Amino acid sequence: MSSNTKPIADTGAATPEQAPYARRWQMLPVLLAAMFMVQFDLFVVNVAAPSLERDIHAGQAALELIVAGYGFTYAAGLVTGGRLGDLLGARVMFLGGTLAFTAASLLCGLAQNSGELVAARLVQGLTGAAMVPQVLALITGTFPPAERPRALGWFGVALGTGGVAGQVLGGALLQGDVLGLGWRVIFLVNVPIGLVVVLLALRLLPVQAAGARPRLDPVGAVGISGSLALALVPLVLGRSQGWPVWGWVMLAASVPAMVLSLRWEAALGSRGGQPLLDLALFRNAVFTRGLIVSVGVFAAFYSFMFSLTLVLQSGLGLSPLHAGYTSAPLAVAFATASMIGPRKVRTYGPLLVTAGILIAGVGMAGLIAVLAVSGSDTSAARLIGPMVLVGFGNGLAVPVLAGVILAGARTVQAGAAAGVLTTTQQFASVAGVAGIGTVFFSALGSHHDVLGFAHALEWVLGIGLVLLLVAGLTTLRLPRPPKPTG
Repeated sequence: MSSNTKPIADTGAATPEQAPYARRWQMLPVLLAAMFMVQFDLFVVNVAAPSLERDIHAGQAALELIVAGYGFTYAAGLVTGGRLGDLLGARVMFLGGTLAFTAASLLCGLAQNSGELVAARLVQGLTGAAMVPQVLALITGTFPPAERPRALGWFGVALGTGGVAGQVLGGALLQGDVLGLGWRVIFLVNVPIGLVVVLLALRLLPVQAAGARPRLDPVGAVGISGSLALALVPLVLGRSQGWPVWGWVMLAASVPAMVLSLRWEAALGSRGGQPLLDLALFRNAVFTRGLIVSVGVFAAFYSFMFSLTLVLQSGLGLSPLHAGYTSAPLAVAFATASMIGPRKVRTYGPLLVTAGILIAGVGMAGLIAVLAVSGSDTSAARLIGPMVLVGFGNGLAVPVLAGVILAGARTVQAGAAAGVLTTTQQFASVAGVAGIGTVFFSALGSHHDVLGFAHALEWVLGIGLVLLLVAGLTTLRLPRPPKPTG
């Protein structure tokens, strides 16, 4: 077996002449801790909004940017972050991204006014975008095919539990007022964790050999990131601003801007250049169909989680902490399925994704039935059973789906493919929350009682079922694992 200190190419991918990276399983918890931090910070600010409004006099616009600005820069930067991983190496980008994310978290915790906090959150999102694609690239590059599904399953655990932990632990941290820090602790908690991750990563991540690497495409980086920004800004801010004209103009402009950017990428590739986004990825039918499935699953799940939080807190009157506890069984089910499913992926393959979507759909249908029957008597306890099915189904589908999508990408494309995947997931989440969230508030209208919130959630669940139906049917066109011989 090769030495742990021997330089290896790209992300450390094993080749037929080279044994797998020996310390891959020790490395994995380090990668997942970084992924958990990024997901945690996507959701933790929601529970701190009242404290921020009181302590630093953050207005409504500032609060929206503090909460949503992180997700905006994170989603807009993922493709470029993935390509920079191909360019500079996943180890270098992971270390730099994690260190920068830790520094940005410190700046968030030290902010003295809303302007400083908004700026720090925007930087925090960009640094997360530099880090996250490297997690997937390192997993797909260092784990051999037989072990990769299991490793991706643990990635699913970090992905699923990080967001719910942001709500549960965030509420606990605020209620405990750790060291008298108030809301600042939700950011400062990242500092010791981030430093430990960096120190362990320096020791455990594979050292990369020098060699030919792709060049950065600055025109493509600006064009693709700018196009995503044109779409994300109105999706993030449009609903709370009453969908103003500028939002519709930006959304409309995002389409031709993306078309022009993709044409530039295609032309650059045809001239023998190295585009930011290798369009050959989309000629891989498995990759493209997997992205379609991701859009349906993530839009349905995150719009549901967004609406569920509103129902639990505003409709049923639970505190953020108790609402988080109510969501905990869903998170446990997600984590459990994330660990069980990948162990069977070599036998059942994408059928696990289909099964997960079916289970999640049954859970959503069950919630519709509970809401319809209970009406104004709806309680958190009655929702938990179907919520567990939603969590278990998504936990079964998401990690396996990531493996299916990334399996066809060449090692040299690993960072870019991971960037496209995570961008698609984040964009689908934002679009789902914005679009389906608008339907939720329209259905709610002025009926801010339990019955009104139940009715609004039924609409969200109905749309989610349609999205899951499309995603489930698409999984039937994903390749099945070969039948065992003999």
